[in-house]
Amino acid sequence: MGLLDGLRVLDLTMWRPGPYATQLLAQQGADVIKVEPPGGEPMRAFRSHFDLLNQGKRSVALDLKSAAGRERCLELAAGAEVFVEGFRPGVADRLGVGDDAVRALNPAIVYCSLSGYGADGPLRDVPGHDVNYRAYAAALGPDAPPPTADELPVADMAAATMAAFAITAGALRARATGVGSRLDLAMADVVAHWVATVPEASRPADGTGPVPGYGVYATADGERVTLGVVSEQRLWSTTCRALGLAEHADVPFPERLARVAELDKAVAAAVARLTRDEALERLTAAGAPVAPVLTRAEMLTHPHFRERGVTSPTRTVGDVVRVVPFAQDRGGGSPTRNGTAELDEHRGQGWLSTDWNIE
Repeated sequence: MGLLDGLRVLDLTMWRPGPYATQLLAQQGADVIKVEPPGGEPMRAFRSHFDLLNQGKRSVALDLKSAAGRERCLELAAGAEVFVEGFRPGVADRLGVGDDAVRALNPAIVYCSLSGYGADGPLRDVPGHDVNYRAYAAALGPDAPPPTADELPVADMAAATMAAFAITAGALRARATGVGSRLDLAMADVVAHWVATVPEASRPADGTGPVPGYGVYATADGERVTLGVVSEQRLWSTTCRALGLAEHADVPFPERLARVAELDKAVAAAVARLTRDEALERLTAAGAPVAPVLTRAEMLTHPHFRERGVTSPTRTVGDVVRVVPFAQDRGGGSPTRNGTAELDEHRGQGWLSTDWNIE
């Protein structure tokens, strides 16, 4: 069964962060109704992207600028447990679907606002996207290259995951106490919190990693692998021996810190003599912390992620719950709707959380 079976979520978000947050809830069994403007969410123009973020939800098209659309939205909110919106601060209130209006009808609802910089503060009304939030949060180094089109949108995805967590916590409290929540979640805040929890470390001027054997290394065939050696003597020793650097295998951690540039250069040179597959084979067999730098296509077909159900969810039998986006309670139970709804496909339907095959 889904871990959130029966949780009723009204989703007024668009683009990436909000839809990903509510999809995480839907993948755990929540019944998500996606409210779209007339003509549909603009992201529908990028259908392959839209489908990845909106599977398992129902769709209703409502014009919130009209009295009828606003009334229907509030009617759905009255029967929901969660309300998620991603408008600029103040817009939901102007549309008549802000926190005060919704909670007047449903005091126990969890009302989540997801925005770039939050509902208050000096940056409240500043527009932005992922790269801006990371810049303000000190998550882009001074020498960071410009983001590429296919770069992972860290702020968007981090905030979406945090939103799903906060919503679930709020729903848990609401079910226990009848008291709802107003969640103000800013994408910049989440990344700033991440950065604040990591001590600032000085980086050697020559561009090597913080310790020898930790970083990204080029291979002889133009590919790259990563090594994750930190302080562990065992991992350093196995890495050195696998790379033919036995003379460095017994260097203790304090000495490694004092010889970062020298030792990391030796590691890089040893890796550069091998192809990616050769490096992976040797280092993996030795028990070293190695991983290839995969493309998206390679990741999607990798046996590990396929078996785990991360890229193509599967149901298995047992008692273990895998905490990944497609996690399922392996005991079985009610099905979750698959696929992406067409615009306004579910007009006129109310909250029928366990029946996805409604005529």
